[in-house]
Amino acid sequence: MTPLERITERVTRFGHPDEPNTPTPLVSVNEFFDGNSEVGSIGCNLDPTPSPEQFYALFLEIARRPDVEDIRVQITAFDVPEWPFTDTVYVMTSAAPEVVATWFPEELRPDDTWEGFVEQAFEPYEVPASCRPVACWWD
Repeated sequence: MTPLERITERVTRFGHPDEPNTPTPLVSVNEFFDGNSEVGSIGCNLDPTPSPEQFYALFLEIARRPDVEDIRVQITAFDVPEWPFTDTVYVMTSAAPEVVATWFPEELRPDDTWEGFVEQAFEPYEVPASCRPVACWWD
């Protein structure tokens, strides 16, 4: 199975993510970045647009922090056939949103961070105990 076939199968588990009644997929960092070479699949508003490899390396580093339990990538759209798109990544942490923002170098920094999931239907996911989701959003 190719990386694109694998991620397509994963994000369409509950229906196509572009359909309004489909719960939004929350994939792991490895699921989103393994085989992803599609520049613009994350951070497309940044100039210059970073590669997925740059984000992947950073998220692996953040995941090793003692105050981080998990990181989930929200699949925002799958409207181009090359790879799904995200504008929001959730860090499951005990740290405040303002602190999480400082974990990103300037060239990869999200436009906003906040506590909690956006109000929409997500696929089943249980937030680890003693953590809260901190949204990292790129406009």
